[in-house]
Amino acid sequence: MDIDTLAEAARDLLRRAPADFVAERTARQRSIRKDDRDLAAAIGKLRKPAPAAWVIDLLAQDGSLDEAVDLGPAIRDAQAGADPKEIAALRRRRSGVVGALAQAGAALAEDAGHPVTAAVLDQVRATIEAAMADPHAGAAVRSGLLVQPLESAGFDDVDLDGALAVPDAVPDAWSGSDAPPIPIDDARRARKVRRASRPEPEPEPEPERDPAADRRAARQAETTARTESRDADAALDGAERELAAAEERRAELQRDLDRATAEIERLEHARDDAEAASDQARELLAAAQQHRRALSR
Repeated sequence: MDIDTLAEAARDLLRRAPADFVAERTARQRSIRKDDRDLAAAIGKLRKPAPAAWVIDLLAQDGSLDEAVDLGPAIRDAQAGADPKEIAALRRRRSGVVGALAQAGAALAEDAGHPVTAAVLDQVRATIEAAMADPHAGAAVRSGLLVQPLESAGFDDVDLDGALAVPDAVPDAWSGSDAPPIPIDDARRARKVRRASRPEPEPEPEPERDPAADRRAARQAETTARTESRDADAALDGAERELAAAEERRAELQRDLDRATAEIERLEHARDDAEAASDQARELLAAAQQHRRALSR
């Protein structure tokens, strides 16, 4: 199956209003099942976008997010250099760009007949800011394949797990466990180098220690850790049981889906046979009518 073909189909579906997504996905899947079963199956697995992600995908369609994403490296460099004036100026510009894009996204959603709430627009703003903060997130929002909003947490990488409909179609956003992120630029590396090169502050003199208090604190810490360990083990056991049950439910649903797919194919074949028989019957009827008219002359 061609990833680019799947990505284009996903982009087209993700730009549809979330309320219409499932029906559109089903129609698209059925229309291509005969020609490409693998692609049809992959389309059937595409997830419905969250409203904020839908708005972002609408903005990505015509490149509206480019200015915001391109502003990201300048902001990251200014923060790394700790230039207060430059940071303040860039933050004002960022605020203006984010506000204008959120307003544009709201207008696009309203034009599509599905206006979004203020809470959704807050998520749209947070997603755009995340795209400025992290180049991988920038690649994700530009792709037009977003299915969930993003959020930036300081200098940490933006969590992109599950954020894209077709992750393999956006290698610049990849951050899987088996492969390092693909470097888009050296902004984060440069920031870390500059921070590491700053002189370390002189250490504060340590206060005099009380051995008895230290032992009491150590015993208390051990007791707390033991309790937390037991609680964590119990939570792990419960999570494993729930996961096993969920896996079994998923297997049952997959079996039901396989049976339903086979039944659909059987009914489609039956419909095709019935249509052919109907056409043949109409042809026989027309021939019989023509023969009768010829005899009555």
